[in-house]
Order: sequence, then structure tokens, then C-alpha cells
Amino acid sequence: MIFKWLFDRIVAFIGLAVLWPVLVVVAILVKVKMPGGPAFFVQKRVGKDGKLFDCHKFRTMTVKHNGSTVSVAGDSRITPLGAKLRHYKLDELPGLWDVLIGNMSFVGPRPEAVKYVEKYEPEYYATLLMPAGITSEASIRYKDEDKLLDAADDVDRVYLEKVLPDKMKWNLKSISGFSFGGDIMTMFRTVAAVAGKDYQ
Repeated sequence: MIFKWLFDRIVAFIGLAVLWPVLVVVAILVKVKMPGGPAFFVQKRVGKDGKLFDCHKFRTMTVKHNGSTVSVAGDSRITPLGAKLRHYKLDELPGLWDVLIGNMSFVGPRPEAVKYVEKYEPEYYATLLMPAGITSEASIRYKDEDKLLDAADDVDRVYLEKVLPDKMKWNLKSISGFSFGGDIMTMFRTVAAVAGKDYQ
């Protein structure tokens, strides 16, 4: 865990120092292509030990909507630019800040919205013993989660009854076999998944 803590802070700092021009360009594009709202999307998520924190992403949706917290492929809330940012995971870049200040880690269970955590099964709470992560084995397996939910009549219900339980199996498995080396491998697997490799 000490190596994990040091790795997160050092790499997040280097990442922000190197990628700040990219973040500036993307922020400008969001403001220009999606006027009327902020460049960043900030939402309360549940992190380590159940503590709430502000999770930062680039905004990919229209400002005014009352839809589900979970989005699906072809969601009318997602703009064309937002779809591209999501496809290449560029919307996650502001998460480097969350890692740097200690609210998140590079690898760990993805932080859920409060309304989903309130419906956790008892064993799911074990995932809150670890820092929330930008990526995880569950994230890799569900990199196209929005497409999987596209055909659902009730997205929230399907997410809670089918998707979340399976993601939690991967999260719990990752926690029980945690190692710093395993985290590094997950990061490499994430890059491969974004590049198009399929993991089943």
C-alpha cells in the first residue's frame, strides 16, 4: 500500500505536468462545442471508508437533463464530442487531480454514485476498504457498459440487478488478491483495452 500511495502521487503529478496542454485543449473544446455549461463534470461519489468526494471528469453531456446516473450508447444526453471523449477515455483525464490529492487511486473499484451504494449487498461494502480507482479489472471487462445497457427498458434496474453484481465479483476478487504488481498489470491491460483489445 505504501508503494501504491507513492506511485499514485508521483505518476499523477508527472501526468498533470506533461498532459496539462491536452487538458487545456479539451476544456476549450468542451466549452466551444458544448456551450452553456462548465468544462468539467463534478459529481459526489463514494470513496474509501464510505467518504464522499468530488469526482472530476470532462463534461460529455448536455447541461440540463433528468436522466439516469448510468448512461447508455446513443444516449441523447451525450454530445458528439462527448462520445469521442468517452470512447478514448479522455473524459477521465481530470481524475489525475483526484489521484494527486488522495481522493482516488489509479487502480481500484470505480466509485459509485450515492444512490447505488445505498443499495449495496453487505459484501459489496468490502470494496470501500480500498481507494476508489480510475480503472479496475471490472472497468476493463465493462469498458462498453453503455452499449450493454442500451437495450434495457429500465437502465437503473438492469444496472443494479445484473451489471453491478458482476462488477462487484471482479472488484472483490481484485481486492482479495491485491498486490502492487497486480495494479501495474491492470494499468497495462487498461491501455490495451482502450486500444481495442477485448477481455472476456
